[in-house]
Amino acid sequence: MTYGLERMKELPLSLRLIREMHERLLRDGRGAAKNPGEFHTTQNWIGGTRPGNAIYVPPPVSELGAALDAFEKFMHEEESGLPPLVKAGLLHVQFESMHPFLDGNGRLGRLLITLFLCAQRVVHMPLLYLSLFFKTRRQDYYRLLQEVRERGAWEAWLEFFLEGVAETANRAFDAAGRIVALFREDRERIAAAGERAGTALRVHELLQTSPYATQKMISERTGLSHPTVNAALSQLEQIGILREVTGRKRERVYAYRRYLDVLGEGAEPLPR
Repeated sequence: MTYGLERMKELPLSLRLIREMHERLLRDGRGAAKNPGEFHTTQNWIGGTRPGNAIYVPPPVSELGAALDAFEKFMHEEESGLPPLVKAGLLHVQFESMHPFLDGNGRLGRLLITLFLCAQRVVHMPLLYLSLFFKTRRQDYYRLLQEVRERGAWEAWLEFFLEGVAETANRAFDAAGRIVALFREDRERIAAAGERAGTALRVHELLQTSPYATQKMISERTGLSHPTVNAALSQLEQIGILREVTGRKRERVYAYRRYLDVLGEGAEPLPR
C-alpha cells in the first residue's frame, strides 16, 4: 500500500503500477514462486482441481490482454460520470474476475480499492480498507461476485460494496476517536508520574508513529542518550503503557500494546 501510494506521485494508477505492486507483494511472502510482477501465461481457475470442475474460470490467456486494456481504460475514463465509490466497486469485480496473476489476486484487488479512491482524492490517506468487511461477510462476498459473473447482478453487488464502505468508514472514525482519547489519557498518566515526565513524553510522542520500538531506534530519532531512553522506557513499562515483547536482555522490542490493539482489530489475514 505504502509503495503504491508513493509511486502514484510519479506514475498514474495503471497496469504497470499494478505489476510493480504485485512483484513487491509476492517478493517474500506467499506466492513468491508464482511469477511475481507478471501476468499469467497459463490458464488459471478458482476452486476445483482443473478448469473442467472449477467454480469459476477467468478469461483465457488469449483474451487477457484485451480485458486488461479495457480495465485500464475504465480506470481513467470520465465520460460515464460514475461516482468514484461506485466505480471502485465495479473495478474490484473486473479485477477479481480477470484474475490476471497466478497468485495474490485477492490481496491486490483489495489494495486497489483504496489506491483508486486515493487517486480520485476521495480519501487523502489509506484509511478506508475493506478487508475486514469482506472477511466477516466472506460467503456473501464470494456469492455476489459470482452472481455478477453468471447473471450480471451488479446492483446487488454494489449495494453490498457500498454497505461495506459505510461500515468501514464508521469503524475507522470510531477507531480514530479512541486513539486520540488513548493518547490524551496516556499523556496525562505520564505527566502525573512526575520525575522524567518530559523525556517519557518525548518517547511517547515517537511511539504514536512507531508503536513497536527499540531503545536504539528511539535514541537515533530523538537524539536522547541511551541511558535516558532506557530510563524513560522503564517508566513507561511501570505505568503500563509499554510492554517488552521479546523477553531478551539485548535488542529488546517494546510495544505500545493498547494502541496496537486498536490498530489491529480484525486484521487477521483474509483467506484467498
